[in-house]
Amino acid sequence: MLRSILLALDDTPGAIAARDYALALARHTGAALTAAIILDKPGLGDAYEAVPPGAAAFKERRDAALLQKAQAAAEEALAGLRDAAAGQPFAVETLEAAPADALLAAAGAHDVLIVGRDSTLGREEADDGLSPTIETLLRDRTRPLLVVPPGAAFDPAAASLIAYDGSAGAMRAVQLFALLGLGGSGATVLSVSEDEAQAAALAGMAAGFLQRHDVAAKPLPVIGTHPVEALLAEAASMPARMLVMGAFEHTGLRALFTGSATKHLLRRAPCAIFAAH
Repeated sequence: MLRSILLALDDTPGAIAARDYALALARHTGAALTAAIILDKPGLGDAYEAVPPGAAAFKERRDAALLQKAQAAAEEALAGLRDAAAGQPFAVETLEAAPADALLAAAGAHDVLIVGRDSTLGREEADDGLSPTIETLLRDRTRPLLVVPPGAAFDPAAASLIAYDGSAGAMRAVQLFALLGLGGSGATVLSVSEDEAQAAALAGMAAGFLQRHDVAAKPLPVIGTHPVEALLAEAASMPARMLVMGAFEHTGLRALFTGSATKHLLRRAPCAIFAAH
């Protein structure tokens, strides 16, 4: 069962949605919530152009001002979390390293890491609304990652959508989803193949596994070659509480999790994405 949540705290629209999603998920499951404040002190000093020789004092003042600005932004985000929590308990952890490195290290003490899709995490720019740290977190095999887009909310009554292709990554994602107790409101398992029998077999396999873990799961085989569009359409029509998928594989549905197709899905999904290796 879900026991501990790590939230990457920030002030972007997606990060605010992630904050509220994490609070609601913690209330629903009884899990402990820890908010991570990221103060990338080494990175702040390298964030802008180098200073000329002899300008060390200028650099020292500039770095101090950048750190003060980052600390003020973190305090503002923390104040927003306190207001949104309305007395719900949470812990705070300050991480003083580059965002990806800090979160990869800290996530080992928690069951799941929640990040806003557009979160700048201190100083990064979110290209086209997608934080560059997210790809690193997925690639480097952190704990399961929940990526929350702006406006997404945790609905305890909504079912989840499972992207399943039989890969090792998809199997682990489904297993973690079940073992963490995230399937209480049910799930739809979507598998895509040009062969109808193969799509049905894959969807049925994952649905059967979830049913054995007391998740009301139903298979949804789809005949075709465009799994990204099928997943996006189904997630919107349900609407899904979260989209569950493996990460960074290479064939079939696994092609979702490399290159531009991954970013396409992450940028466009209307719900939170639960991704695991």
